[in-house]
Amino acid sequence: MSGLDQTDQRALRSIAAQFWVNGAVVASYVPRLPGIRDKLNIDLSTIGALIAVATGAGLLGSVMVGSTVERFGTKRVMIVGGAVLVLALPFVSIAPSAAALLVVLAVIAVADVLTDVAMNIQGSAISARRHVPVMNRLHAMWSLGTVVGGLVAAGMAAWNVDLRVHLVIASLVLSGTLFYVAPGLLTSDAPASHAAGSSSTNNASTTRIVLIFAALGGAAVLPELINSDWAAFRLTDDLGASEGLAGLGYVAFTSGMVAGRFSGDAAVQRFGGGTVLHRATVLAAVSILAATLVPSTAVVFIGLFFAGIGVSVMFPQLYDEAARSPRPGKALGGLTAGTRIALLGAPLLVGLLADSETFNVGSAIAMTTVPAAVLVLMLSNRLQLT
Repeated sequence: MSGLDQTDQRALRSIAAQFWVNGAVVASYVPRLPGIRDKLNIDLSTIGALIAVATGAGLLGSVMVGSTVERFGTKRVMIVGGAVLVLALPFVSIAPSAAALLVVLAVIAVADVLTDVAMNIQGSAISARRHVPVMNRLHAMWSLGTVVGGLVAAGMAAWNVDLRVHLVIASLVLSGTLFYVAPGLLTSDAPASHAAGSSSTNNASTTRIVLIFAALGGAAVLPELINSDWAAFRLTDDLGASEGLAGLGYVAFTSGMVAGRFSGDAAVQRFGGGTVLHRATVLAAVSILAATLVPSTAVVFIGLFFAGIGVSVMFPQLYDEAARSPRPGKALGGLTAGTRIALLGAPLLVGLLADSETFNVGSAIAMTTVPAAVLVLMLSNRLQLT
């Protein structure tokens, strides 16, 4: 943390902890979706529809987040959004129907968007004051949260621990973390400085900024979230793995993301953001094909790990570019809106394809994520990343 005063150092630790919390919340229930499906007696198509509609609620958060952040400031948004996020978690386990589960997932989605944008604005502001960037490592903390949460979830499932007990404990632990986060956050939302030769979006109109980042967000989110959300189903439904083993597929993917993000800042500093993004996206596409089309449990785990490495640099780079734009709240709102728009239809499509007689879960994942990775390569050139 060389070159930072004590206030920035404390804020950086708080922001990193918030990234960890956001990742852990998602990972606490996603690996246990097969069990939730069985409890509610619903099929894969319904699971896909629930994820898609809840994502639509997140889209509402994306539309309002720019104005919310500009009005209340990132610190307040992070405190309130973070509290709602962790307190809603136990309700996933007690939802008595698909409709009730949808409401809970929608609340989580909105809170996640609000905290996501706020913490990225604060993180980018600090990163801009450092000699070595830090955005990849902040996002690595999110991925680390998913690994920890995923390991706990897989263990709880393997030991047949009741989901209600699991999520109440997770909520209490994460709530305690928020008491550390809140006091250290930045109180000022001064925009991050622009380095010479940075993105050409500096002189772009707000509308163009929002559209470019929305398109990139929609393309970049599919390889990341579809693989993480459906990895367990790939192993259980296609290869007959137990629920406990299947939960480790999620862990393999997110572990790859952790490895990629902890090394991503050094790679960006050495090779440039554009080069790293392009090479990593190719790695992600090849690895996803292996994990989804080769009928081998070992290959699935290896493919998911390397796919995680590949997709790991996408969002840190895009979030940093958006946060450094002239209107960071609007740009980040566009980025998150694009992700939610894409996920409105993608989970439903994966579920429908996987339930059909023609395709299995793996081929459904490949058909929705590999074209998206190719699109990231095409769209990222519009930002002229250096």
